[in-house]
Amino acid sequence: MTGLLIDESWRELLRRRSFIELGALGRASALLDPGTARVLAGPFDRLESPWLAPQGITPQADDGTVIARGTVDGKPVVVAAIEQGFQGGGTGEVSGAKISQALLQAANDSRNGVPTAAVILLETGGVRLQEANLGLNAVAEICSAVLDLRPLAPVIGIIAGTVGSFGGMSIAAGLCTRLIVTPHARIGLNGPAVIEQEAGVDEFDSSDHALIWAVDGGERRYAAGLADALVPDDADRIRAALIDALAAGVPEPGRHRSEQVDALAARLGALNPSAPAQADAGTASRRGLTWLQGLSGVDAEPVVPSVVSADVAGARYLAVVPDRDNRFYRARQGQVGLTESLALAQSIRNLIGEDASADVKRALVAVVDVPSQAYGRNEEIAGLHQAMAAATDAYHAARVAGHPVVAVVVGTALSGGFLTHGLQANQILALSHPSVEIHAMHKQAAARITRRTVEELEQLGSTILPMSYRITDWAKLGYCDGLLHVEDPDTPTGIDIATVRAAIDAAIARARNAPRDLSNRLESEAARVTRQASRRVRDLIAQQWDSP
Repeated sequence: MTGLLIDESWRELLRRRSFIELGALGRASALLDPGTARVLAGPFDRLESPWLAPQGITPQADDGTVIARGTVDGKPVVVAAIEQGFQGGGTGEVSGAKISQALLQAANDSRNGVPTAAVILLETGGVRLQEANLGLNAVAEICSAVLDLRPLAPVIGIIAGTVGSFGGMSIAAGLCTRLIVTPHARIGLNGPAVIEQEAGVDEFDSSDHALIWAVDGGERRYAAGLADALVPDDADRIRAALIDALAAGVPEPGRHRSEQVDALAARLGALNPSAPAQADAGTASRRGLTWLQGLSGVDAEPVVPSVVSADVAGARYLAVVPDRDNRFYRARQGQVGLTESLALAQSIRNLIGEDASADVKRALVAVVDVPSQAYGRNEEIAGLHQAMAAATDAYHAARVAGHPVVAVVVGTALSGGFLTHGLQANQILALSHPSVEIHAMHKQAAARITRRTVEELEQLGSTILPMSYRITDWAKLGYCDGLLHVEDPDTPTGIDIATVRAAIDAAIARARNAPRDLSNRLESEAARVTRQASRRVRDLIAQQWDSP
């Protein structure tokens, strides 16, 4: 197959309907110039997820994502449209690979003298929990691909439907050159049901629709400067806004919303969140601090109380740690929240600036023990997804500037916390211990979202590799660069420290001699076994990209 050409008469029939009512294929078609739309890796190629049928879920032939090449106002564009009707628009291995590969192909054309913009239609609940860890990595790869293309051609996000954009894909939305929304749209890092599950109904009542739109709604996000255009639900009006966004071109370096760390600092500094009684952080994990100081050999310096750093010859170590006095009370136990995202972005940007003229850039070592992102109403009102986009952008900028980025998972690495602090690394190491856990969501919240019991999730994890919470299973997915045995991660011995430090040094050396993108995650021996679907998708899109 060389790609499916969309018939013009069918396209016009679709455009007579509301943009929200259209499926992914119809939305993509409605945006592109007449007669130019060609679908890549479409349903007749049958690139289905290999992980759904074993769970009793009927897969979809295009895995719920349409990739269409064409032009908009005569300019080359690729559209990635997520189908909200399939698995809530959740991003899995295949759909994620389709989006990231389309972005990478557009970047390659742009480097070769054919500027090719991208449009992402974001109707998504975030990571597809039925493919948990593969979906989490897919979102990280999409974020990286957005940032690879963005300096070369615009990346426009459109959020128009009733599902909205939530989870890690909202970090990708925060990385877009420009963002177009309708009044029906919603944007947030945490969905209302997830916040209610994690923090209780008093924190966020997921049945209160007025509250949801007051916090996450398109009008609210546009008024707060977190979206660039507010457009009615009309295909022609949305297309006109897209043409304007493409005509605006690529902003100068430093002008993207996710690069404006000073503006983010000013916005967060003006917030005065109300807080309940003092939250108890006494049982929160101290592993991040323990391992940062052990590995660096020096005392940690606070960037802010909840983010610490240590500078040694050739490297800067960073960790997010508990802060029982954090004014954002939902981030007191080491979660990545607003303050933490800002502090990470500032420290990394400072390092990039300090080393700008250096022949050999210092490494960044992310010591990871994060129980997730912060689940709270204050965080969503302020736009947690945009704050996390700033930290994600900074890690990517360091990596492409030549700073080796190594993540060392010493405890918990869950969901958006890991996306923000760890998953943009060139190399990922993890301690091999039952208490070390990497996953897309806490079990209780994942059970609620997937309408399963915790026991059912645990049983599925024993046979569906990406759903497992076991670190040894995570290591089989293809993006683990070292699984390191220690006896007790809470009290590392001198031998433990020496073992992990040697692994970090080796990872830094590998990163210095490897591509600065995330392509190594597809080339490992484990990836060639477990991520065969990802590799097929990428190969097919590359083959079909320039085919007539």
